[in-house]
Amino acid sequence: MELTIDHVSKRFKGKSAVDDISLTLAPGVWGLLGANGAGKTTLMRIIVGIMQPTSGRVLYDGAPIQALGERYRSVFGYLPQEFGFHSEFTVGDYLAYVATLKGLSERQSRRRIHELLERVSLSDVCGKKMAKLSGGMKRRVGIAQALLNDPDVLILDEPTAGLDPGERVRFRNLLSELAQNRIVLISTHIVPDVEYIAACHAMIKDGRLLATGTTEQLTKLVEGRVWNCTVPAGAVPEYESRLQIVSLRNESESSVSIRYLAELPCCAGSAAASPRLEDLYLWLFPQSGAENGRGH
Repeated sequence: MELTIDHVSKRFKGKSAVDDISLTLAPGVWGLLGANGAGKTTLMRIIVGIMQPTSGRVLYDGAPIQALGERYRSVFGYLPQEFGFHSEFTVGDYLAYVATLKGLSERQSRRRIHELLERVSLSDVCGKKMAKLSGGMKRRVGIAQALLNDPDVLILDEPTAGLDPGERVRFRNLLSELAQNRIVLISTHIVPDVEYIAACHAMIKDGRLLATGTTEQLTKLVEGRVWNCTVPAGAVPEYESRLQIVSLRNESESSVSIRYLAELPCCAGSAAASPRLEDLYLWLFPQSGAENGRGH
């Protein structure tokens, strides 16, 4: 099983949303990392066949996806950032409707809906209207609909949006289970959600593929650029104004430990820190600190 993105580009009114991306995906969890507007959603829509590339192609097991027709639609599940539903649909109605679109028989549909609602901890809201669900619950229903046809390729666009910390942990565990025999591609700008479960990551910026590799391989790209030091608490605003700070931690009433990114140490007492994938992300996307939970 192999999904190949072969020199794919997509232009809108002369501007490249996706710029000559090539990538080969094998079974396992893959993280597609990039800031909002990097081209992740456009690339995913091309992969699932709902948008045509300006140039390049997508192949599944060596065959162009357009040539596979309905067979290709039967092998993938897709969770878009936003998915529509009739306001009167209950959770069960919505999943049954999607199951019909995916060609499941009524018997298969009932069995899969029961299994998946248990798996995403929503069995108790099967009869509740979709419009009444919280944002996190809607995301879990979206994950369930993507899994209805037991797909070989699972494409998830910002799947953890709206999930609380506990739900995110359960979701990561579920994905680890699901990835045993399928390709799972997760688009996100929240690095911790994929850092430890993805076998490989692809980082894109302005539509271009910047780097691919395992967490260990990618963090080497920012080695020697991550620093820790302790500063007076009252001086934090001044340090924030001139350093790219990843995180801060109060050590006492008078001192704060800061983790920052720089080519060279920028304050006395700085010590090199072991890099994390989030450090590389913030190095490549310096304006994205708030999205990745930088906090005090």
